[in-house]
Amino acid sequence: MRMAHKPRGAGMLVPALVAAGAVLGGLYGRGLERTAAASAPETGLSSVLRAFTTAYSLVETNFADPVPAEHSLYEGAIPGMLRTLDPHSNFLDPASFAQMQQEQRGQYFGVGMEISMDGPRVIVMQTFPGSPAQQAGLRRGDVIAAVNDRSTEGLDTSRVADLLKGPRGTEVQVTVRREGASAPITFRVTRGEILPSNVHAFWLRPGIAYLYIRSFDVQTTSRQVEQEFVRLGESGINGLILDLRGNPGGLVTEAVNVAGRFLQKGQTVVSHRGRASAEQVFRARNGGADRRYPMVVLVNRGSASAAEIVAGALQDHDRAWLLGENTFGKGLVQAQFPLSEGALLLTIARYYTPSGRLIQRDYEHRSFYDYYSQRDAEPNNPQDVKMTDSGRTVYGGGGITPDEKYAAPPWNGFQRRLARSYAIFHFASLHFGASKPALPEGWKPDDALVNRFRQYLASEPVAFTAAEFEENRAWVSRQLRLEMYTRAFDKARADELAVLEDPEVQKAVVSLPTAQSLLDHVQRTLARRAG
Repeated sequence: MRMAHKPRGAGMLVPALVAAGAVLGGLYGRGLERTAAASAPETGLSSVLRAFTTAYSLVETNFADPVPAEHSLYEGAIPGMLRTLDPHSNFLDPASFAQMQQEQRGQYFGVGMEISMDGPRVIVMQTFPGSPAQQAGLRRGDVIAAVNDRSTEGLDTSRVADLLKGPRGTEVQVTVRREGASAPITFRVTRGEILPSNVHAFWLRPGIAYLYIRSFDVQTTSRQVEQEFVRLGESGINGLILDLRGNPGGLVTEAVNVAGRFLQKGQTVVSHRGRASAEQVFRARNGGADRRYPMVVLVNRGSASAAEIVAGALQDHDRAWLLGENTFGKGLVQAQFPLSEGALLLTIARYYTPSGRLIQRDYEHRSFYDYYSQRDAEPNNPQDVKMTDSGRTVYGGGGITPDEKYAAPPWNGFQRRLARSYAIFHFASLHFGASKPALPEGWKPDDALVNRFRQYLASEPVAFTAAEFEENRAWVSRQLRLEMYTRAFDKARADELAVLEDPEVQKAVVSLPTAQSLLDHVQRTLARRAG
């Protein structure tokens, strides 16, 4: 079960996404877990442990209420210790650790839909194509009222997701309230294997392909990339836009596989080293000697960890032109240390791009809150200056700096208020009612529909003036179209529509000749050095 933060247009906060992804960002892949055997020297350790046990004994004996051992240790002492180290070391209780491992495998058994909170209600954001939920008739906008006759009142998305998951072949009863329906509707859904996709590709125009990677948090990400290229027909690609915006990272092995397919066999993708971790270099295993089309990579403040590994490798080898904002700057390696109860995700090393520049942004001279929320671009670090393969200057220590800056225009006050209100989402539910959403290809809202939405908005607790609405009329029309498309077709179709109208993607297409020149230049440079 995938949990969304907000409906389309609700303005998801990038730092929150990165913080959520930080648990997974930069993790070793499966099979590279570390054991928790003690290896630290005993000098001074016994006195520290004695001080801790003395303090714990005092708390356990004298605190006003009983102190559950698991609460004080797994929610207090261990997380408290880790928070003094860095922003990404973490402790997972057994349930969270099991869930993380399941998500990394890229499969689970359930009904196959994405849910979110709408105030106190749990709503369906989307059903996955071909999933049991879609086949049963559940759809975007449905309010989940009960699961197996258990009311969802007071439950959050995690609790509801747990109720919906279960063994393959078992049945779950889902009761929803649907706009336009006179009574709740109950669906009997047979759980199945769910294989959520992190990857989507399509043609922007003949010869120009677009590839979006949502995250690298499952072990099938690189396989999904290969499948999308097979589906498109990679031999027909003359230029590629790789979109890593908002990608919070994931498994380093998947990042290496994805980056490596565009590089030459044996080229370095990333390396890491730490105090107790020997240097390890990850290289392109197969390479893509026949994939010499130009690439533009889109990045922003929400591109973190594994996404930065991919972007940094393609930039250092002059394989792609980077467009957008400075990336997040998450370059710490977390190893999994399973414990008898849960697991430690402990930072053991730092990532370095092929040229040797540090990805990690400074966190020692600011609070962790500022580390996650600050959006100002880091200044170039004059102490971390490196060169790409063709001799271009790049800097480390503040994420990955794009070759060309592009900052998406911020939403104005009216747009932010409208997004936070869920008004477009709710209006679409009213518009379609209980009937199955249907629209003709190429549909766009007409003036009558936009005016009807304005009348609806006037009845909602959203402050706006007539002048504000008219100034934003075209923007409102686009948001209505995207929401209606999501209902009548699916989210992938609506996302394609949004991408085609995205000015940054259009700028990326225009930048493909620059990427081709960069590719030609580095090939000449390397040939000259070899000669």
